[in-house]
Amino acid sequence: MIESLLVANRGEIARRIIRTARRLGIRAIAVHSEADADLPFVGEADEAVCVGPANPAQSYRNTEAILAAARSTGAQAIHPGYGFLSENAGFARTVEASGLIWVGPGADAISAMGDKINARNLMAAAGVPVAPGTTDPAADLDAAATAAAEIGYPVMVKAAAGGGGMGMGVAHDEAALRIEYDKVRSFAERMFGDGSVLIERYFPRVRHVEVQILGLADGRVVALGERECSVQRRNQKLVEESPSPAVSPELRERFLAAAVRAGEAVNYRNAGTVECLLDPTTGEFFFLEMNTRLQVEHPVTELVYGVDLVEEQLRVAAGLAPTFDPDALAPRGHAIELRINAEDPKRFLPGPGVIKTWVEPTGEGVRVDSGYVEGNTVTPFYDSLMAKLIVSGADRAEAIERAKAAVAAFELAGPKNNLPFFAELMENEEFLSGDYDTAIVTRMR
Repeated sequence: MIESLLVANRGEIARRIIRTARRLGIRAIAVHSEADADLPFVGEADEAVCVGPANPAQSYRNTEAILAAARSTGAQAIHPGYGFLSENAGFARTVEASGLIWVGPGADAISAMGDKINARNLMAAAGVPVAPGTTDPAADLDAAATAAAEIGYPVMVKAAAGGGGMGMGVAHDEAALRIEYDKVRSFAERMFGDGSVLIERYFPRVRHVEVQILGLADGRVVALGERECSVQRRNQKLVEESPSPAVSPELRERFLAAAVRAGEAVNYRNAGTVECLLDPTTGEFFFLEMNTRLQVEHPVTELVYGVDLVEEQLRVAAGLAPTFDPDALAPRGHAIELRINAEDPKRFLPGPGVIKTWVEPTGEGVRVDSGYVEGNTVTPFYDSLMAKLIVSGADRAEAIERAKAAVAAFELAGPKNNLPFFAELMENEEFLSGDYDTAIVTRMR
């Protein structure tokens, strides 16, 4: 097993990785910005190194500073968490070229899946269903209009690079397409340094379902069930649950088989997620993208399958067998994750500030993965995620009841927060029925 691990991230995910590392007897090393010096993950690590000012480009995305921290602390491996450098193929290659262990998929797999058009084409060749769309970037407005006419309106205009639900727009006709194309292209150039645009069929009513995969050290790819991620605002997830209430045993079998094929197509190793769109009317599903990293929502899979995915990541990176039997994977019960963000519960606009009260709920089936404690400051420099409230039960009904109680018991004051939204959601008939889609939040607002 790896003996020392540098965690190239911050907040709740850094704290989460450090917790598993220390349980396994691995020396945990944190890197942090000047703005994060007082956060819990820094104090809980065995060693911590400041890598720069608050600006992520000068700290958490500063590859030279992070590698220098690894060298100075004698780290054997680097875990990137999610976001920041986690899907940066160049960084992965540099880590390995430096003689360090990269806790993630190979750089070639990251590169292959990092471009949405290339990923779509690879998946189609591997027999994974993909939605009708362009096989090359739409070079200009005319090319985009031609493609949209062939696909049929409405269409989704998407940045080919990047991820996380950013860089998307819907066009219902050519006039709207011309507006969205320019908007998405400009955003993509600014955020990802790549203005390539993909045109894809837009499904007015759709569910967002993803499959957790794990590429093992022996070359096999296994699937650890699916997660429902349809409660979203601005194409970004707020709630995830496993199993999906929309997926039948027959559909689950097809989902998992397709996800395994996707992983095998790029010789995938370590943890990853195959994201799909599900048409609830027809039961058809289509490949959306592959996230070549650990997901924010990985805890629901951990609770349903009884595994520690961070431990499995470390074992794969070390060339070790998993702790579970890959041929005997079976889900038990139901789990739901709520993302507790520093944002107002109506318009979901950021509301950072000093945390004056922070009392986490406890009880059977309740888990909180948090990045903050009382007295910390949620700054505007990073994502608004403060904590993840994860509940589990014998079935979905019990998990929802526990979620209601946990939301009510979570005492949080200072920054704006979305706990009132979750209290509302847990009483929403559409959500309670399990028959909801990606527009549920829009309908609630």
